[in-house]
Parts: sequence; structure tokens; C-alpha cells
Amino acid sequence: MRFWVYIVKCKDGTLYTGYTNDLYKRIQTHNKGKGAKYTKTRYPVLLVYSEEFETKSEAMKREYEIKQLKRVDKFGLIRSIYQKTK
Repeated sequence: MRFWVYIVKCKDGTLYTGYTNDLYKRIQTHNKGKGAKYTKTRYPVLLVYSEEFETKSEAMKREYEIKQLKRVDKFGLIRSIYQKTK
């Protein structure tokens, strides 16, 4: 089984970070207004960042690390992914 840490951008411009074992399904759940309490009133969401892990423990640790970042640093993390793909 694989696990993902992800960041979504909500319709109000805020960011939400979470983890899951089914990234596609989780994004769908957020966009139905279900799932995380935070995103229930802020959907639709757009997936802007994800990282894959082999264990739930690794994913949860990384989720915590990302949640501790300041907003500007989260956007830096998001930008770094797009720069790597160029």
C-alpha cells in the first residue's frame, strides 16, 4: 500500500494539507463537500502538491512537518515541484 501527503488549494485561496492512501478518491471526497471539516465549506479544491510514501507513519510525519510551515514556505514547496518538471 502507498500513502500520499497532499496540499490542496481551496476556493477561498487557503491551503489544506492532509494524508491518504487513495489520493484520487480523497480529492473527489473533498470536492463533494465531505471529508475534512476544514474543506467542507471551501470546496472545490485543487490538488497543488503531493508526495508519495511507503508507510502511513512516514506520510503522517511529513504531513506534520508541512503543517508547521508558514504559508509562504508552503507556496515555495509547491513552486519547487513545478520547477523540477521544467
